[in-house]
Amino acid sequence: MPSSPPALALHTTSSELGLALCDSTGVVRSQVWQVGREMSTHLHGYLQEFIHPHAWTDFAFLAVAKGPGSFTSTRIGLVTARTLAQQLAIPLFAVSTLAAIAHQTIPIAQAQQIAVQMAAQRGSVYGAIYSVHQETLEVPTLNLVPELADAVFPEDKWKHLLETWQYPYTVVVASEGQGAYVTSVLAIAQYQWQQGDRPHWSAALPFYGQSPV
Repeated sequence: MPSSPPALALHTTSSELGLALCDSTGVVRSQVWQVGREMSTHLHGYLQEFIHPHAWTDFAFLAVAKGPGSFTSTRIGLVTARTLAQQLAIPLFAVSTLAAIAHQTIPIAQAQQIAVQMAAQRGSVYGAIYSVHQETLEVPTLNLVPELADAVFPEDKWKHLLETWQYPYTVVVASEGQGAYVTSVLAIAQYQWQQGDRPHWSAALPFYGQSPV
């Protein structure tokens, strides 16, 4: 499997800004800032500082967390990533926030399926269930398969779904800050790159969820 080239990932879906960078030697570094409601104020400045001494033209692709999460912060991250990818004419991977959480949970998961839940508005939760292939359980850059796609559920419906799910799973409840999951956003994108995916920037769309009727 070919190695991953230099790349940059952004995570802006919460009150934290997370950035991760893989250089030409394969070394990954990351940093998280608590920015609260001032994501738009700080994002571009932190980006410029973080990528130094690299130039924007060094990166072969970008990755960004597409949500679910804060509507405003998610939108800021997607717009920034899409603009950069368009200007640089490079692929942009839009990665589910819930998938990133599941990916980082793999080393401690007690089952081959991981159920991720995150608080939503009006007593609802965002939820998804991902499976992990047995032969790659010890490999951090693997392909998570969505058994239940990201969606928003009333709490009672989500609880019932988990109670009646027919396969063993590990439950992960998302914390309020999400910035640290940026390394998993990058890792998932790297895996997809290695598989030959080259998504156009215009295909990177946010996932805000829909309020259940």
